[in-house]
Amino acid sequence: MTQARAYIGSFTSAGGAGVTAVDLDPRTGALTAPAATDAVPDPSFLALSGDGRTLYAVSETADGGAAALRTTAEGAPEPLGPVVPAGGGPTHLALAPGGGHLLTADYGSGSVTVLPLPADGSVGGPARTVRYSGSGPDAERQEGPHVHMVLPDPDGRWILSADLGTDTVRVSALDPARGVLRHHGELRLRPGIGPRHLTFHPNGRLLYVVNELEPVVTVCRWDPRPGELERVGETALVPAGGGGPRPYPSELVVAPHGRTAWAAVRGRDTVAVLDLEDGGGRPVLRTEIPCGGRWPRHLVLDAPANRLYAANEHSGDVTWFDVDPGSGVPVRSGSLPVAAASCVLLARGR
Repeated sequence: MTQARAYIGSFTSAGGAGVTAVDLDPRTGALTAPAATDAVPDPSFLALSGDGRTLYAVSETADGGAAALRTTAEGAPEPLGPVVPAGGGPTHLALAPGGGHLLTADYGSGSVTVLPLPADGSVGGPARTVRYSGSGPDAERQEGPHVHMVLPDPDGRWILSADLGTDTVRVSALDPARGVLRHHGELRLRPGIGPRHLTFHPNGRLLYVVNELEPVVTVCRWDPRPGELERVGETALVPAGGGGPRPYPSELVVAPHGRTAWAAVRGRDTVAVLDLEDGGGRPVLRTEIPCGGRWPRHLVLDAPANRLYAANEHSGDVTWFDVDPGSGVPVRSGSLPVAAASCVLLARGR
């Protein structure tokens, strides 16, 4: 069986090792043999090039930046140039369709930054940043714009971003020749809901918006021809009357067959299991399970949808679960200690 690898981002400012490469056993899902580099400060989110040879990381610091690292067959990735300035406090990044640019979602400065990628895969310049304005009703968390995620749509024509600070999902178009984002439209969600994370259904026509300030997922209909979003409903990610600490949802992943989704809920420290009924347009909360640690910041599902991995930031571990093929309910299988873990990225070996 082909060897696989995984990469884990962690907060160096909280004791994390930075970018950690691990071996992944495809038979058991186990992560072993960690090797790390701290060349990028606070690499809280990672993305991999299409050929698997280059790893990209944000540097979630006040000044903010992004960097490229060359993957290796063994050991830690090797820096491919310096950390390049981006917007402040970037929390997410994505490769633009075509691979010629890197996009960062800048939570601190409330912006989206476009960075060119030279032929060698490194991160270049100059950066072109679009800064947004506005606020929301939560005086502590929504005093201004806070872009938390940036995501190309499945057809590769549009760039979507989630702004927690203004309760907005924006649609933009990228001019690849100039490396400039052009605003196209936006969807305003309920005031104070705090959109954080975006995930498309495999059909490419539904978008799930995970909200952080209210524990709900918003379902939107996506029409790629005009680049328009329409809100169609909401589903709670915690049981009614559940009590306990305030929940802060962070991430949602969808099975390739499109009938099940899983959402991480920090504070409550659970993984919500959702049945996607009516072709995905009506999520229903089936159950919730413990996340295996504390403060699950990120989830990822392997390609066959056999295993689910959770990066538990506050307990400092990555926990993996076997997914029951019938019910979709994950069963804890193992964990790897990783201080201040923030992101898990799975990649097949070459």
